[in-house]
Amino acid sequence: MTTPPNHSPSSATSTGLEPNVAGALAYLLGPITGIAFLVLERENRFVRYHAAHSIAVSVVLLVLSVVLSVLSTILAIVPILGWLAAILLSLGLSLGSLALWLVLMWKAYHGEEWELPITGPLARKLAG
Repeated sequence: MTTPPNHSPSSATSTGLEPNVAGALAYLLGPITGIAFLVLERENRFVRYHAAHSIAVSVVLLVLSVVLSVLSTILAIVPILGWLAAILLSLGLSLGSLALWLVLMWKAYHGEEWELPITGPLARKLAG
């Protein structure tokens, strides 16, 4: 679900960056840049949302990665088919994460607040 941006294109943030650039950069290094922009940006709700969303998405992907790691260990018991399934699941999560990361950066750069089902509401609460 997308919501219209709540900022004017020329409004700067407390970081001195344009809101769309700061929002996209919040996703660049996942939770690292998410936390940095959440701490540094005090006024612009658009940037704070994307910073919080970056953190929330990173946490969800980390949890999925741990679950997949445990599942891969279990699947490793089954020769060949188990190994193949573990590799395909891992590849799927990696490619899915990359695609999601690119889409989130693209949406933020174009001034959209794309709300994912689990992380969107959490990010809204975290952003204040």
